Amino acid sequence: MAEPSWQELLRLRLSERNAKQNAFASIIEQYRRLAQQTKLLKERNASLLKAVGSVRANPSSSTVHVPGTASSEDNPVRAAYMASLESQISSLRDELATVYKTQGQNAQRLLAMNETLREKEEASRIETENLRKAREEVAHLRRKVDQHAELMVEKDRTAQVLHDEINTLQLELGQIDERNQTLTKDNAKLLQRWLDDKQAQANKMNEANDFYEDMRSRHQAVLNWRDGGDGKPASGNSTSVSGNGVKEGEAVGETLTDGTKLQGETNLDQTPNG
Repeated sequence: MAEPSWQELLRLRLSERNAKQNAFASIIEQYRRLAQQTKLLKERNASLLKAVGSVRANPSSSTVHVPGTASSEDNPVRAAYMASLESQISSLRDELATVYKTQGQNAQRLLAMNETLREKEEASRIETENLRKAREEVAHLRRKVDQHAELMVEKDRTAQVLHDEINTLQLELGQIDERNQTLTKDNAKLLQRWLDDKQAQANKMNEANDFYEDMRSRHQAVLNWRDGGDGKPASGNSTSVSGNGVKEGEAVGETLTDGTKLQGETNLDQTPNG
C-alpha cells in the first residue's frame, strides 16, 4: 500500500487533534453553564439573604403580598427576587450576545479557513503537478544519462580499438622503415658493386683498347718493314724464321687478323701494359 501524501497526512493529524480536543467539549460546555447558573444562584441567594435581613431589621413590613394593597416595591423579598431575575436575564442576554458574536467569529473563521483550505488545495495541486513534471524530467534526464553512459562506453571501446590499430600500424610502420633502411643499404651496396664492376670493365676495356692500339701499331710497323725493306730487318730489331719459313712478324700479323692468341709471338718487344 502506498504511503499517503503529506497533505493527506496533515489532514489526518488535524482530524485526530480535533477529535481529541472535541471529545470533552460537551462536558466542558455543561460545566460552564453549570458554573454560570451557580454564580447566578449565589447572587440570587445573596440578594434574598439581604432582603431577609432587612425584613428582620424592620418587622413592621409585611412579607405577604396582598393584591391591590401595596406595590411590589414595598416588598423587599419580591424586589430582590425581581432584581435577581433581571440580573439573570441580563446575564443570559450577554451570554446570547457572546454566543452570537462567537458564532459570527466562527463563521468568519470558517470562511477564512475554507478560503485558506481552497488556496492550500490549489497550491497543493500546483505543487503536485510541478512534482509530477519534476519526476518526469528526472526520469528523462536519467534516461539521457544512461544513454550517454552507453555512448561513452561505446566510444571507449572504439577508442581502444583505434588505439590498438594505431599501435599495430606503428609496429608495421617501424618494420617497414627498418625494411626500407635495409633495402636502402642493400641497394647502396649493390649500386656500389655495380659501379665497381662497371669501373673494372671500363678499366679492362681501356687496357684492351690500349693493347689493341699497341699491337696495331706494331703490326703496321711490321707491314711497313716488309713493304719497304730488302729482306733485312732494321738495325736493332732481331727476327727469326720458323721451321716452315715464316717470319715471326708475319705470324704475329696472322694472329691479329684471326683475333686469336694475341700473345703467341715470343720475340716482339712488350710494352709495360702487356
